[in-house]
Amino acid sequence: MDGPRPPARPPLPADLAARLAAIVGDRYVVTDANDMAGYLVEWRGLFRGRAAAVVRPGSTREVAEVLAYANREGVAVVPQGGNTSLVGGSIPFERGDEIVLSLTRLDRVREVDPLSDTMTVEAGVTLLRAQQAAESADRLFPLSLASEGACTIGGNLGSNAGGTAVLAYGNARELVLGLEVVLADGRVWNGLGKLRKDNTGYDLRHLFIGSEGTLGVITAAVLKLFPRPRSVVTSFCGVPSPRAALDLLAAAKAHVGSAVTTFELIPRFGVDTVVTHMGCRDPLAGRHAWYVLMEWSSPSDPGLQERCETLLAASIEAGTVEDATVAVSLDQRDALWRVREALSEAQGFEGGSIKHDISLPVARVPEFIEEVNEALSRLVPGCRPMPFGHLGDGNLHFNVTQPVGADKAAFLARWGEVNELVHGYVARYGGSISAEHGIGRLKRDLLPRFKDPVAMDLMRALKATLDPNSILNPGKVL
Repeated sequence: MDGPRPPARPPLPADLAARLAAIVGDRYVVTDANDMAGYLVEWRGLFRGRAAAVVRPGSTREVAEVLAYANREGVAVVPQGGNTSLVGGSIPFERGDEIVLSLTRLDRVREVDPLSDTMTVEAGVTLLRAQQAAESADRLFPLSLASEGACTIGGNLGSNAGGTAVLAYGNARELVLGLEVVLADGRVWNGLGKLRKDNTGYDLRHLFIGSEGTLGVITAAVLKLFPRPRSVVTSFCGVPSPRAALDLLAAAKAHVGSAVTTFELIPRFGVDTVVTHMGCRDPLAGRHAWYVLMEWSSPSDPGLQERCETLLAASIEAGTVEDATVAVSLDQRDALWRVREALSEAQGFEGGSIKHDISLPVARVPEFIEEVNEALSRLVPGCRPMPFGHLGDGNLHFNVTQPVGADKAAFLARWGEVNELVHGYVARYGGSISAEHGIGRLKRDLLPRFKDPVAMDLMRALKATLDPNSILNPGKVL
């Protein structure tokens, strides 16, 4: 995919690999093209790059020494975790004069402290391992993503990941108490505090969360833990419209408040794709225009399922819900979640898909969907919009699938045209062009059009202050 070009850089040192090997060891500097291949392509295949080397430090000290060396020599560094970015943020450019800093060897869970409800983990710990470490202490780390088996905590924080539990627990930013960060010049900021209250000046952690590795490299974090739910109720509802889905959300919040932990919107086209291509069963007997996957959870409410069923019965009577099912076993719960989690993969079987990760004021989502669907049908007759995702927090993955039988390459060539339409409506509705995926390479040149100009100036000033030689992920975000 075409995209922004990197800034010019000085020639690479002739002894680059040897100098890196002196820091991390020979076996942890990768220069063979075949061995580097997996680090140089984004998992959707939109971005492919080249690198002079992949370096895999095993400690914060080694990260610091690598960055200090790179800063002295003017070598660009691309930090990388699980390489699950969807915006090209962890992929080097095509020129081959950057090094990839893979943090997957920083994979220790340093401490789980159930009394403080905290956990200290290194950047290379996968999200799944972090969840499991919390569970082993009878606690919950609520961040949950489809890629949780591969994505890492460092990447989650670098991109301020969202996921399916933001409605109840917030984005990654809200789940962090402290950070350890290596700066561009190799200095280490030790901000691994567990304090819930610390009013001693600027809250520096928020500079680095969501910065996509452009201001510093996160090497460890203190994460918030929560009581593990004892009661979890998962329902799948057929609803006539997104407006009805919002009415259901309001009723659920009024009924159980913060116990509503997940509220996902799915169109009928999405259910059709996962039933056809992914071996999923249609959760309901009849066909409905829209669906909601709703989950309630509580650490201490054994009557949660009964309350959910009461609400659903009332909603069916009111016409807000047309039909619903409630999981009565873990297998049934997993089957309902499979419908939601398989949506992205299933779209690939329907041809080309132009994707958007947007957020909107929750109350305006229904009218946005209606207006944009109509505009898309005029722009690309026969295209199949698939807006789905985290309705509870206003985050839609507004994907557009090619018309049946259309040429895939010709459809994808209209990516910019379709983006222009969708993002134009996002701006009109007071939304954001990136809700949880970040900016990376994909949206870098779009950002100034949608971001306040003073905010852009402040971002550039922070970059110049913390990374004056522009070695950290140059050409990304800014």
